[in-house]
Amino acid sequence: MTGSLDFPDDAEMRVSPETIYQSIYVQGRGSLRRELHQCLRTGRALRKPQRRADQRRGRIPDMVNISERPPEVEDRAVPGHWEGDLILGAGGKSAIGTLVERATRFVMLLHLPDDHGALAVQEAIVAKMAQLRRPCVAP
Repeated sequence: MTGSLDFPDDAEMRVSPETIYQSIYVQGRGSLRRELHQCLRTGRALRKPQRRADQRRGRIPDMVNISERPPEVEDRAVPGHWEGDLILGAGGKSAIGTLVERATRFVMLLHLPDDHGALAVQEAIVAKMAQLRRPCVAP
């Protein structure tokens, strides 16, 4: 739609896609409104409100940003610093946790068959770290 309304030589004759969507969604009831909605790429009669990124997830209290970690961790100079991640399967039904020791790049996988909530992941990490022969955690 915007391509057909583009006038490259006249700045006053340009229309943004947002302007087009706003004018279509403001239309009153009737057959014209239904006809216009069918022309849209999504075909939706109503817009889904977009949520800001900070509204989608809860905040972790006292979280330290990864860019603020100490230099010895960043340089991989001292063993015992671990990074973890969570890999979710299709539909979020299955999950695997990963733990990587930064200096040696030793990897441990956490089996999370039923639950991948914070408590289940914490318990899996503690159980997996207990299997190590020597403590591999930096003070």
